[in-house]
Amino acid sequence: MSSGKMASGPQHTFDTMDVNVRADIDRSCREVVLLWYASSVFWLLLGSTLALIASIKLHTPGFLADSEWLTFGRVRPAHLNTMIYGWASMSGMGTLLWLMARLCKIPLPWREGLMVAGLYWNAMVAIGTWQILVGNGTSIEWLEFPWWISIPLGATFLVVIALTIKMLRERREKHLYVSQWYLFGSTIWFPFLYIGATILIHSPAAVGVAKGTANWWFAHNVLGLWLTPIGLASAYYFIPKVLGRPIHSYYLSIIGFWTLALFYNWAGTHHLIGGPLPAWLVTVGTVGSMMMFVPVITVAVNHHLTMVGNFSKLRISPTLRFVVFGAMSYTAVSVQGSLQALRSLNETSHFTHYTIAHAHLGVYSFFTMIAFGSMYYVMPRLVEREWISSRLIKVHFWCCAIGIAMYWVGLTIGGWLQGTWMNNPDIPFMDIVGWMIPYLWSRSIAGILMTIGHFAFGILVWKMLRREGGWLVEPTLFVSRKEAAEAVHDAAPAIEGVYE
Repeated sequence: MSSGKMASGPQHTFDTMDVNVRADIDRSCREVVLLWYASSVFWLLLGSTLALIASIKLHTPGFLADSEWLTFGRVRPAHLNTMIYGWASMSGMGTLLWLMARLCKIPLPWREGLMVAGLYWNAMVAIGTWQILVGNGTSIEWLEFPWWISIPLGATFLVVIALTIKMLRERREKHLYVSQWYLFGSTIWFPFLYIGATILIHSPAAVGVAKGTANWWFAHNVLGLWLTPIGLASAYYFIPKVLGRPIHSYYLSIIGFWTLALFYNWAGTHHLIGGPLPAWLVTVGTVGSMMMFVPVITVAVNHHLTMVGNFSKLRISPTLRFVVFGAMSYTAVSVQGSLQALRSLNETSHFTHYTIAHAHLGVYSFFTMIAFGSMYYVMPRLVEREWISSRLIKVHFWCCAIGIAMYWVGLTIGGWLQGTWMNNPDIPFMDIVGWMIPYLWSRSIAGILMTIGHFAFGILVWKMLRREGGWLVEPTLFVSRKEAAEAVHDAAPAIEGVYE
């Protein structure tokens, strides 16, 4: 185990000065982070509703067929963009701002500007979603907003870059923690990715095959260079923090970071295997995908060895349960993604529901579950109240966990069969469409479960914002404090330290 100095989160010290400093930092973050968090939950609920409509239409085409606003070709991209730019990006930004302030040990600067940026971001996402629903989307996946929305939206990232550099320059803690490496990486990588792709897609700079290449270079890296660094930064912070112990190895963490930076950005072109692209370009994507085994295994080993001897605490801590679920999913989705880049597998899995299952394993099972866990930890410290109900948190977790498991298993099996059938010229295509209907029903049932979980979370967040919970004295646990102590005899230190 590394020394405490090498942990990804700050040291577990309990002197009065540290407590006061943390409280001041949390107060400085309160209005800004709560705005980004609350907005993200609104988009989560709206995006979930749109997702259910789109899912039902796949097996019941006549559902809401009289409304042109709610055709599948509009609802599905509206769902995708509200979830990526509304839910995922805004919840990720809220966590990023809080973590950077905590790890730099300085109050959050530019608070008024960040409030304006949050309102501006909401307005851009709202107008962009409306444009998709009225039929003005671009039909370019993950960049469906019209150019006059995409470009102004990207300008917000310039503020984020400047803010992150300012905080790192003015930090009081001179040691750079692993979480900060990932957070700074996300604020540098993604803005250039987003701005570059927006220019290529919405201008004559790229046409034909080049435009398709730019599209998948961007779409794949939205997860890899934006959501993944924020998700891993959160895992590297919250797992040691809740356990009250340092991360297993700082050096493994650095290897994981730099190999992610080196290999992930090459991986997008494996989505274009079989397309009219130069062979070297597709091969580079395949090689980059296979090399991703290095950061994935490194991160998995680091998180697992940090948790060794502490898995029983998953029964106790809401934050730990969500974050560990997400961290385990990161390993699963990354391994699946690398294998999917092999031509022999890709020729069966591509253009099927298998790919949809894989995408949800990444954005939902990995990032979204970690985002939930992060919010369960951060919001009580901002509002100075506890969560109103551990029972609702259980409903949230189990509906989302069972829902995404059902979603992934159903579409993975169904998608693989679909690919096998489509590669058989003797099977009529319409027969395959009919055979897929039971798997599409499983998708809708899974979506209903996840949506129930989301509305349970929405109620919890609404109650938290209204300060209806108890004072911040003891953390909300899945079991009583006495049961927690009996279940894990060394649980008390971690529970006591949960409010650092």
